[in-house]
Amino acid sequence: MESAEIRRRWLSFFEERGHAVVPSASLIADDPTLLLVNAGMVPFKPYFLGETKPPAPRATSVQKCVRTPDIEEVGKTTRHGTFFQMCGNFSFGDYFKEGAIKYAWELLTSSVADGGYGLEPEKLWITVYLDDDEAETIWREKIGVPAERIQRLGKKDNFWSMGVPGPCGPCSEINYDRGPDFGVEGGPAVNDERYVEIWNLVFMQYERGAGDGKEDFPILGDLPSKNIDTGLGLERLAMILQGVQNMYETDTLRVVMDKATELTGVQYGAAQGTDVSMRVVADHIRTSVMLIGDGVTPGNEGRGYVLRRIMRRAIRNMRLMGATGPVVQDLVDVVINTMGQQYPELVTDRKRIETVALAEEAAFLKAVKGGTNILDTAVSETKAAGGTVLSGDKAFLLHDTWGFPIDLTLEMAAEQGLSVDELGFRRLMQEQRDRAKADAKAKKTGHADMSAYREIADGSGATEFTGYATTQGESTIVGLLVNGVSAPAASEGDEVEVVLDRTPFYAEGGGQLADQGRIKLDSGAVIVVRDVQQPVPGVSVHKGSVQVGEVTVGASAYAAIDVSRRRAIARAHSATHLTHQALRDALGPTAAQAGSENSPGRFRFDFGSPNAVPGTVLTDVEQKINDVLSRELDVTAEIMSIDEAKKQGAIAEFGEKYGERVRVVTIGDFSKELCGGTHVGNTAQLGLVKLLGESSIGSGVRRVEALVGVDAYNFLAKEHTVVAQLQELVKGRPEELPEKIASMLGKLKDAEKEIEKFRAEKVLQAAAGLAAGAQDIRGVALVVGSVPDGTGADDLRKLVLDVRGRIQGDRPAVVALFTTANDRPLTVIATNEAARERGLKAGDLVRTAAKTLGGGGGGKPDVAQGGGQNPAAIPDAIAAVERLVVETV
Repeated sequence: MESAEIRRRWLSFFEERGHAVVPSASLIADDPTLLLVNAGMVPFKPYFLGETKPPAPRATSVQKCVRTPDIEEVGKTTRHGTFFQMCGNFSFGDYFKEGAIKYAWELLTSSVADGGYGLEPEKLWITVYLDDDEAETIWREKIGVPAERIQRLGKKDNFWSMGVPGPCGPCSEINYDRGPDFGVEGGPAVNDERYVEIWNLVFMQYERGAGDGKEDFPILGDLPSKNIDTGLGLERLAMILQGVQNMYETDTLRVVMDKATELTGVQYGAAQGTDVSMRVVADHIRTSVMLIGDGVTPGNEGRGYVLRRIMRRAIRNMRLMGATGPVVQDLVDVVINTMGQQYPELVTDRKRIETVALAEEAAFLKAVKGGTNILDTAVSETKAAGGTVLSGDKAFLLHDTWGFPIDLTLEMAAEQGLSVDELGFRRLMQEQRDRAKADAKAKKTGHADMSAYREIADGSGATEFTGYATTQGESTIVGLLVNGVSAPAASEGDEVEVVLDRTPFYAEGGGQLADQGRIKLDSGAVIVVRDVQQPVPGVSVHKGSVQVGEVTVGASAYAAIDVSRRRAIARAHSATHLTHQALRDALGPTAAQAGSENSPGRFRFDFGSPNAVPGTVLTDVEQKINDVLSRELDVTAEIMSIDEAKKQGAIAEFGEKYGERVRVVTIGDFSKELCGGTHVGNTAQLGLVKLLGESSIGSGVRRVEALVGVDAYNFLAKEHTVVAQLQELVKGRPEELPEKIASMLGKLKDAEKEIEKFRAEKVLQAAAGLAAGAQDIRGVALVVGSVPDGTGADDLRKLVLDVRGRIQGDRPAVVALFTTANDRPLTVIATNEAARERGLKAGDLVRTAAKTLGGGGGGKPDVAQGGGQNPAAIPDAIAAVERLVVETV
């Protein structure tokens, strides 16, 4: 049974039994505690916590998931993988243990002809939590599983949570006996290789707190209702139904390995080392396609870092198997063709996915070339210092700057006889991740405990947003936090977070910055609002300070936003929609939105593109946008179903989470997007849009920045002034300026070349005299000294090599010359082969000199370069080189 059919049967079975079919959410987690969706229940977490009312009491889904804590283990075994699909059925206070158990047994054991999976009942073993007598009784008495095939396990194995604070509960697992070929009998408590877990039934009834590991965390209390969260691993069931040894041999991964064989000539199963590489490629390429499909782009932090790491690990392993050219195009196409049966949007977005993936491959191949030189220098410095371990900060630099996967650094260092301080590297990586995560979380929640926001939500419900229709209005304070802690009152000067029952303030989201303004109380108290966030879905938290008086919970208030700021942001947001559509018209659908920020009078818009956008295209895009403004198109918003929005061709932003009902913003006949932000009423209100330019912000992602309205006018006015000044200086009309300035720059460049040529000739004239004045140090010709200040590095290098070449015969020669350029000392040292045979290496000599100069340096044994901070130390550096030569020979 193919994976696509397993998925179809799952959804069909539960839909027939009253479950609402919920499409897989994006892999981009809408949760500040998670980087990526790592479990099937993640999109349902707000329902389990009671933060949001579920759309139906029963639901089912097949959720895309990515887990990355053990990337280094992927490939080494056949059990580790990063991407998987979790089939789930959920009950929100509806059925509980008995219902979940009966559904699971029916689907697994019903015949294929009857819509089931056709597993033999006698091959299924059950585990329950230590003290869960109720679940064991249901399995024994209601289902008929013999007591000898039911085992009790502890918290580590049969108590489930996401690994972070949130819903949790005891679970019961269904395991499949693969037979004696996979090990000894005795059930899953004895051998989890033979008895493979395929379905986990979680009886979600508690909320857990923070803690480490699978067992060390507190239970904070009961959830609002008893819920069911089950998860069946689609890949594991496919392994059983397709009769293969492991998940890598199932239909959706085997085809990737077959393509890797075609590209490299390496057969899977031929050798352990290449088998590991095959599995890495299959898993990582599939995960990469799924992440890019959901809008993730390669980068150096967060989700982008995860994608970049696994893509580069896959490409590296293809090269280890002998691939010499680009391989990503063929591998990505195979994944799209296979997974597209389950996720048609992959086929629709094929061009965009390929564009991002190919750009990252090209960037990595370039990085490998550049980073190798940096690694060679680091290895040489480590060896010269007598070390055997490459420092963690050097490995981190290679990773952070050049995109070197740690396994690549480990391998290349080992080839030169060094190990790597992995602990130091991972510590720095973790610090970087923690900073990124903390920044993101702090932006949303400040320093408050999430439970404080949930308590307010439980007591007063969601905040009613009135800002589409009005900019001010009456409201009531229903929640108040001072320094992150719930409080009944706040005094003048206090930093506060205020929750209103209804508000005209827009909370930051969808790329639009939050409103600012004031909240006035009947008592005369005033709160200045600087920011608005939604740390809990639907609850707007106004962050600011008490300017006057005392604020109390329950007090009547009058909320008013800064109208001029709102209007400026609305102009920017509408301009963003116009820019998005104009770019798609110019570049095609691959120019999909990858992020944006709409602030007063200006915006930035990120979009997919493998290359820079030509200036002529950007000019055309700007012209098209301003033409739309002159057409005075109405901007309207309408609430409709997500299916209707898609039918109308509305564009959705990657990474945004949409419900069944969505808001669609339409700009005349030009643009239609899903959007919850605020906009102008007519394009004429924008006045003017000026694109400032575009740049790269990551592999395959470009950024346009622009000004709108008065800000755009002011910018053009300043440019006009600059043009007038240039006209006066060069004595020409505006249209003549480019040609005249280009001519002036060309003449200046020619003059600089002549000066450089003269300086080089003057420096080289000294070569003969320097060679003739060489010292004799026990048979070694040593030329050491200073040359005139201002000599550039290239000229100094040429002079050193010229002097070395003038020393006659087979005589060992060392040439070490120093200069000062831009107030910094510089040295280049060269040795010939005869000198190196006597132990005199340029790299060793440069490091000695550079250390004296207060800096560093390195290079090859025949020629090396260094520098420092202290030009006055050049005489000491010359003496240090002389001493080292004497000591060495």
